[in-house]
Amino acid sequence: MGAHKGCILWFTGLSGAGKSTLAEYLVTEFKKRDYKVELLDGDEIRTNLSKGLGFSKEDRDTNIRRIGWVARVLARNNVIAITAAISPYREIRNEIRTETEAEGRAAFVEVYAYAPLDALVERDVKGLYKKALAGEIKNFTGVSDPYEAPENAEVTAYTSTETIEESAARILQYLADQGIIAAA
Repeated sequence: MGAHKGCILWFTGLSGAGKSTLAEYLVTEFKKRDYKVELLDGDEIRTNLSKGLGFSKEDRDTNIRRIGWVARVLARNNVIAITAAISPYREIRNEIRTETEAEGRAAFVEVYAYAPLDALVERDVKGLYKKALAGEIKNFTGVSDPYEAPENAEVTAYTSTETIEESAARILQYLADQGIIAAA
């Protein structure tokens, strides 16, 4: 196994901001380095771990807490746990950060995948933003439901102006600077 420490790499951002794309790119990068890595994708978690939950604030919080618990278990076992879920509420993300740091066995690294709304609407292949903006989809995060951007993310990926490689390089550099992974 490559030299690394367990950590939670917590991607947050609006739908279509590039969380999953960037997370999948990093999984490939970590596997090349022979690191233990696991991707906890929001859609997969909803299907397998959070089946039956809706999109009320309470249900969203429950879903994110479940993702956080699984990520903590993985991270304390020396796995790089990458989460890619919108996780719209700052309070719950901070709760997971606090719990992770209290254990003292793994770092919590928040990565904000940011793109302005007009860029998200433009790249929206499923047409979800257009439907949400037209009032056809209720509780759509960032349109008719709140999204609370991180105030102090360790890394912000500007996905409408950076390439995947540029964003990933900055994330990898941050992890190396923190001693979580070996310098490339």
